[in-house]
Amino acid sequence: MSGVTVIAGILFTWCVLSHRLARWSVTAPIAMMLAGIALTSGSDPPLVFDFGDLDGFERAVEVIVALLLFVDATEVPAGVIRRERKVVARLVGAALPLTLGAAFLAAFAFFPDQPGWVLAVLATVVAPLDLAPASAVVRDKRVPARLREVLSVEGGLNDGITSPVFLLCLAGAAAESRTAGGDYADALLDAVGAAGWAVAAGSVVGWVAGRVLRRSWAKGWTLPTATRLAVLSVPIAAYTLSGSLGGNGFVASFVAGVFIAPALRHLPEDSVQMTDDLSTLLTLALWFLFGQLVNDEFWDGFHLSVVLYAVLAVTVVRLLPVMLSLLGTDLSLSDRLFLGLMGPRGVTTVVFGLLAAIHLPAADGGDFIARVMVITVMVSIVLHGLSTEPVGRLYGRRRRVPPEPRGVE
Repeated sequence: MSGVTVIAGILFTWCVLSHRLARWSVTAPIAMMLAGIALTSGSDPPLVFDFGDLDGFERAVEVIVALLLFVDATEVPAGVIRRERKVVARLVGAALPLTLGAAFLAAFAFFPDQPGWVLAVLATVVAPLDLAPASAVVRDKRVPARLREVLSVEGGLNDGITSPVFLLCLAGAAAESRTAGGDYADALLDAVGAAGWAVAAGSVVGWVAGRVLRRSWAKGWTLPTATRLAVLSVPIAAYTLSGSLGGNGFVASFVAGVFIAPALRHLPEDSVQMTDDLSTLLTLALWFLFGQLVNDEFWDGFHLSVVLYAVLAVTVVRLLPVMLSLLGTDLSLSDRLFLGLMGPRGVTTVVFGLLAAIHLPAADGGDFIARVMVITVMVSIVLHGLSTEPVGRLYGRRRRVPPEPRGVE
């Protein structure tokens, strides 16, 4: 039986039981990861995936994150940004840089033998948010709508802002491994140039596609199904155009999502649904493969320093910057604690960690970053997965929200 068949069967099983599994906070990413761990473990596992074709694997994970970033950019609600511009600006303009700095300083304290550029890459790997592993909290109506909206907006912007920083740090680390501490200017200029081409390609593709689609829909030249296909083609076009120009594909896809978002408000409501569904499907397959990475990295000896760093990365490293950046706002202490603690790590951390492992030799930080990435995501899944229901109950008791009538979604 092929691995694709097994993944499809596990996904179908979760879909059939999704409502019951949600009571125990078993989301689709968690279910796929657990299945991957179970089916790729042991001396003679039922399934083994070969990551030998690094070029093909790198392109695959880049396409996955490109689609995710595009969807995130299109789903950032403009109304929430206007209403909560002060909070959102502090989260992405102050808390995110402070989180990256805190992650770097903590890594320097725990792993002083690692080169500085490798630690900088590690900081950008463990910082991005992914609400999918703890998606129940975003849908939990016991939690105030304002907090859920702010968290969703931050999650949509966080990855796109972190991506260029990750590319710069990865370029510096790769140059350091090649030149043994030599001049990094060329590598950093190449990374800046790649980000520039990505922004240019993404903005042109997104703006032109938005204008054309909006005009076509207004004049009745297209159909809803064709509109969904057209939107799906936008991140693919941005990704490939950016690559041909020497830019980074997933940065271009995020920028394309930002530029097409205003036009989507004038298109059918489900215009992005096909792109979202495809990105979700590919992401779940990646979560299954992550299960094998857990077997490869997590059980290969116990590294206390890595576990301690991972715990700090998903708690204090984010909590303190968020608490500091939100001082002076009208958010209560408990609300600031909620935003600071509810920052799960997921597929973006996995993809950034895999890209770092591909581009950096194992002896120069590649294996180290992969190991820390795996442990960080595992710790986040446990902490945030177990905390979603208690947090919901706490807010429910405080607000005394009555149960919704039957039949009301």
